Amino acid sequence: MTLADLPLLAIGETGTHRAICPHDCPDGCAMIVTVEDGRATGVRGDPDHPFTRGGLCVKVNNYVDRVYSPDRVTTPLRRTGPKGSGRFEPISWDAAIAEVTTRFRSVIAEHGAEAVMPVSYLGTQGTLNGLNVGDPFFNRLGATVAERTFCDSGASTAYVMSLGPTAGVDPESLVHSRYIVIWACNMVSTNLHLWPFVMEARRRGAKVVVIDPVRHRTAKRADWHIPIRPGTDGALAMALIHVILAEGLTDAEYVAEHTVGVEDLAERTRDCTPEWAEAETGVPAEDIRTLAREYAAAQPSMIRIGVAIERSSGGGQTVRAISCLPGLVGAWRKPGGGLLALPLWAFPVNWDELSQPQLRPEGTRVVNQYLLGKALSGELGLDPGIHALMVYNANPVVVCPDQERLVAGLAREDLFTVVSEQFLTDTAQFADIVLPATTQLEQLDVMFSWGHFYLGLNRPSIAPVGEAVPNTELFRRLAAAMGFDDEVFTLTDEELIERAYDWGAPALQGITPKSLAKTGWARLTLPDADHYAPHDIGGFPTPSGRQEFASSAAAGGNFVLPLFRQGSTESQPGGVVDPLPHYIPPAGASAAYPLHLVSPKAHAYLNSTYGNLPAQQRVQGEPSATVHPADAAERGITDGTLVRVFNQRGGFLVRVAVSDEVARGVVLAAMGQWRSQAEGLATVNAVNPTEFADLGNAPTFSDTRVEVEPA
Repeated sequence: MTLADLPLLAIGETGTHRAICPHDCPDGCAMIVTVEDGRATGVRGDPDHPFTRGGLCVKVNNYVDRVYSPDRVTTPLRRTGPKGSGRFEPISWDAAIAEVTTRFRSVIAEHGAEAVMPVSYLGTQGTLNGLNVGDPFFNRLGATVAERTFCDSGASTAYVMSLGPTAGVDPESLVHSRYIVIWACNMVSTNLHLWPFVMEARRRGAKVVVIDPVRHRTAKRADWHIPIRPGTDGALAMALIHVILAEGLTDAEYVAEHTVGVEDLAERTRDCTPEWAEAETGVPAEDIRTLAREYAAAQPSMIRIGVAIERSSGGGQTVRAISCLPGLVGAWRKPGGGLLALPLWAFPVNWDELSQPQLRPEGTRVVNQYLLGKALSGELGLDPGIHALMVYNANPVVVCPDQERLVAGLAREDLFTVVSEQFLTDTAQFADIVLPATTQLEQLDVMFSWGHFYLGLNRPSIAPVGEAVPNTELFRRLAAAMGFDDEVFTLTDEELIERAYDWGAPALQGITPKSLAKTGWARLTLPDADHYAPHDIGGFPTPSGRQEFASSAAAGGNFVLPLFRQGSTESQPGGVVDPLPHYIPPAGASAAYPLHLVSPKAHAYLNSTYGNLPAQQRVQGEPSATVHPADAAERGITDGTLVRVFNQRGGFLVRVAVSDEVARGVVLAAMGQWRSQAEGLATVNAVNPTEFADLGNAPTFSDTRVEVEPA
């Protein structure tokens, strides 16, 4: 008997329940929840799920500790002390909703609706309770549109320009790969369940190469680690193209029949020699030639790119260049060949049904959340300024740059702030009203994945703890109190699920909400991983139907990022974009700040989630900044020294770890630590920049220059 044969249980009924991990992670794990007398007693990975395979990561394998933490927010709270003091008193839901709507109305009456701004992201990845859950309400309100481009917006824009909105490689087909390049991705820490497929490919003879400035957990397990200067990946990609074309390593037939613009690409990369790239990247020219030759020869070859690839000034162009490589060598011909970025393109989600963009008044202004500190401080010159803020599914004090200015903005007495949360995060500490949010074990949702082809239904296993409510219910209550009677605000969660997907689409043939309730999850109706080669004979969803080395959409300046409606607005680059990839060096080089800071995701935290929980803190260890021994010696720094990492934007205090796991000139400081637990009340985002990358308004976290000194 498999888990699919188990009977459906009522909420809180003793027995085994099904769930799907809620987090912003490619793995989208299927979970099994044990419940006894209405209380969850444990979670584990679903052994029947082909991707989860019975295992969970360190972030969620003790998820019940999060659900029942004594620090959970379980009732609405009203601030009683100064902002940031963390002093609150419990109030009723009626009182909380009344205060929020009264203050919103007051702000709108005095300043206009755009003086209200939502701030949200993917604290939960659920289709219902995640990215777009508040969009209908704030669109109807006429509030400022908060553009959300922190993650993969630049990379996705570049990817679509070259390949179209294709799901690309089935991650499970990596077992067939002969050569795997993991580029800017610490897979073992951030995409753990893909790693067994990589290891199976290696067992069958594949070579595994990791390109990254840091010799992290994944790089240590690879056959070949290629350290590279942060932000110079585009130069390496352009040089690889140069070698493949100059040495005749292409699949000439595939290029002729299924691509466009190879002559222009050859001219663009004519001077991008390995010697030129060595000067930019620090990667030896002969290593570049070897990588190009091996990658072209071992077919099917595979490239897995991580989110970090986009986080420098030329991040978009870097992805455009990398996207060219599989088409040049014919890697798309067989299962296990091509480029893996975001398989989510395969899921037929009805994004407009979720975000309801037609409710938004025409011409409503857009403010990118990356600039939240500047928006709250008045530096953006907004008219009206932001006078009311509602934060949900996010903890901007930890994850946004410009931390010092952001904290000062949140401390404004004239700013009314509402935070929906499970814990009193660094952001919630500055709230006027805090509203209790459910965890995944307490809410209904349907989950697609950033990293595989399985759709899952998360049914609530237990009743909400205390007075917590799902985000969907929160916005139903707010809409009712504001007098919004649009149909979307009256739909139940079950009705929202019916509208959230095109259940009649070919990819969902035979899959329904009812069938998912029984099975818990289902693979999209696609060929199995052993036979899935989506572009073996071309068929790219581009204007030409081919892979476009020279992008027609870019040349026309008319492409829209068709991922999801960022902030419920059709974000698109303005004007004509260079149709060919090119290299943009990283910004920020300075004699005063000579070291290059990278701030990847922590191993045991998901952004700032779990940064407050003891078990994850023990695994993650004390926050540190890793520097190369030569850089440490020059500064009189020894292992364990308390140091100040700083630049013109601010600084933070941390213990130093001296190690050659980072290249000389690089400082590694993982993000995720809570500001309230940091020495000096500052974390790594106190020094990160607010400039955008070249495409998709992507962030430039990897363009951070700093100096390090003993504290």
